Amino acid sequence: MCFGRNEVQNMLHSIAFVERCQRHYCFMDAFASCPSFKKGYRVAVGAKGLFLRSNWLTMQQRNYALDVFRGATVALMILVNNPGTWSAMYAPLDHAAWHGCTPTDLVFPFFLFAVGNAMAFVMPKFVQMGSGFFAQKVVKRTILIFVIGLLLNWSPFVKWDNDVLVSKPWEMVRIMGVLQRIAICYGVAAVLVFWLSHRMAMIAAAVVLLAYWGMCYGLGNGAEPYTLKGYFGVSIDSWLLGINHLYKGEGVPFDPEGIASTPAAMVEVMFGYFAGAYIKQKGSTYEMLVHLFLAGVLCLFVGYCWDMVFPINKKIWTSSYTVYTSGLALVVLSVLIYALELQQWKGIWSRFFDVFGKNPLFIFVLSGLLPRLLALIRLPNGLDDVGKPTYMSPLGWWYHTVCKPLSADLRLGSLVYALTMIGFYWLIVYVMDKRKIYVKV
Repeated sequence: MCFGRNEVQNMLHSIAFVERCQRHYCFMDAFASCPSFKKGYRVAVGAKGLFLRSNWLTMQQRNYALDVFRGATVALMILVNNPGTWSAMYAPLDHAAWHGCTPTDLVFPFFLFAVGNAMAFVMPKFVQMGSGFFAQKVVKRTILIFVIGLLLNWSPFVKWDNDVLVSKPWEMVRIMGVLQRIAICYGVAAVLVFWLSHRMAMIAAAVVLLAYWGMCYGLGNGAEPYTLKGYFGVSIDSWLLGINHLYKGEGVPFDPEGIASTPAAMVEVMFGYFAGAYIKQKGSTYEMLVHLFLAGVLCLFVGYCWDMVFPINKKIWTSSYTVYTSGLALVVLSVLIYALELQQWKGIWSRFFDVFGKNPLFIFVLSGLLPRLLALIRLPNGLDDVGKPTYMSPLGWWYHTVCKPLSADLRLGSLVYALTMIGFYWLIVYVMDKRKIYVKV
């Protein structure tokens, strides 16, 4: 579809027109000589001729290091969420028992940090299009991600019970979860950074962390407010969500992704946004890199100091944990920017993580859904002590038949299984990337 010279000149500054031009090629070389065009738009060469792109569109293009950072986080998530057996794992691949932080405890905060990074590159478009457009996009995305997470918890909607497939009752479905927390954190953080100035958003983030600290100390058990029994959020989440809808993995009804600890996690998204906005503003320069790295070191120092009075803890997402993990994310991101953007040390290793980063939501859902679906397939596995038939899933067969026999140390077989899962899911996103298939909400 082509437009005449007069039409172009009259509509050049219309965003709606720019969006139309992004979808269609135009063949007028005269575009490049238009002074007003040079201010806000650029000519790009396509297979069929010249076409228009707005400068704000090029600003939205994500930094390659951010894609690799997000992809590496997704890969680590698959690694720690898919062991061959939960009873045999190397310590770094398991969560801290309570206080403390292992590499596994970095997965979720790094993912939230990456959500904030991405937000920094789309927020200019939201601001330009207005509050109505912003509300429509953010509310829709927040609801969709939350619903997807809820359905994932409920999936596959049926289960085996005495050799009979029965429906999985809603009354026992966990309401909160990883995607649900991501949705809430994204939605609230987006509203804050959209309506507040940069300085006021930073103040709001600090207020949230300090207020959460005060609530944990003031509303918790006076003798042990930061323990599982003393944490104030247990009673709040039980009241808001209902005991049947809480996580039971700690031996008692307690949800590590509950409502009470979500505000502190939301600040992780805001920190990611601040970092992404600064990267976008300064570009890949040594000045930006030094400032980003020093900010990370400062956050690490503050997090360590805060840990002395408010322990670093993922399961109740303490404020010190937010600051500490944000500092680590800033340091890691600085190293990636130096390697990939300034030194151009790109290769197979960065490409491996990059394809994960282009379909993060899809691969997260798939890695959670596929094992649940395959668990409905039962392969005979002999008899138990009382002579009753036992079964295993296809993934269980892969672990017990191929991975487990590799070593007498069950931890190695469990790790090999997790690595094969990474390879399997990587092949899927690699093919999707080759075919330019990107699933977005």
